[in-house]
Amino acid sequence: MIEITDLSFGYASPEEIYSGFSWTAGRGDAWAVLGPSGCGKTTLAYLLAGLRRPCRGTVQLDGAEVTAPRTSTGLILQDHGLLPWAKARDNVALGLKIRRTASSELRTKIGYWLERLGIDSVADKYPSQLSGGQRQRVAIARTLALEPSLLLMDEPFSSLDSTTREDLQELVVQLSEENGMTTVVVTHDIQEAVFLGKKILIVGHPPINRYRVIDNPEARSPSYRQSPAFFEMCARVRREAAAEMMENGGGGRGMGSL
Repeated sequence: MIEITDLSFGYASPEEIYSGFSWTAGRGDAWAVLGPSGCGKTTLAYLLAGLRRPCRGTVQLDGAEVTAPRTSTGLILQDHGLLPWAKARDNVALGLKIRRTASSELRTKIGYWLERLGIDSVADKYPSQLSGGQRQRVAIARTLALEPSLLLMDEPFSSLDSTTREDLQELVVQLSEENGMTTVVVTHDIQEAVFLGKKILIVGHPPINRYRVIDNPEARSPSYRQSPAFFEMCARVRREAAAEMMENGGGGRGMGSL
């Protein structure tokens, strides 16, 4: 489903963030992209979402080159991206209204996702009146209401307390599997990567043209988080991430704690 070929990209600075980077992911895969803060993980999500264009190379989804945002791609951001002047229900409805969804279908979908995310009781409150977890639930509902086939998440739970973070991680796993979505979460937190990613893509410091992939087939099960296998995988990922950064001159620092 995802095919990145010989991608190079940079902003205004002389150094490219990606240089000759290639990567593929299959339909229905669950990937976690792990790397130090500032290495370019968010940039990768934006390239997949069509919010950035490669300087060279291509990004393809389902065989079609990505040149602009796609209606079948959803993006959940760390800062929620909610309209502060709109109530929760209106934030959930935003994408559907942009698509000119019929009124009856709009009401049905809004009601379903408000209830499904457990935020129907705060539907008429503004973002400033909601907790961080509730705001992120609104953002998730807004994205999933559009029924994306590819769900991109950029550090979506990093600002939440540990209990809320784990609850939302498990909810996103459940909803994405119910809807058969391909998921890509970018994170600097090792435990989050190990829980969410059945495949973990480890990158180091720019310019990025190489990476490591770790298969993690037990991921996404609530019981996995408390198992010895989970902590063993966290330790393995930490070693691999440190080695990748060391080989790229990064010194092996900057990853989330175990």
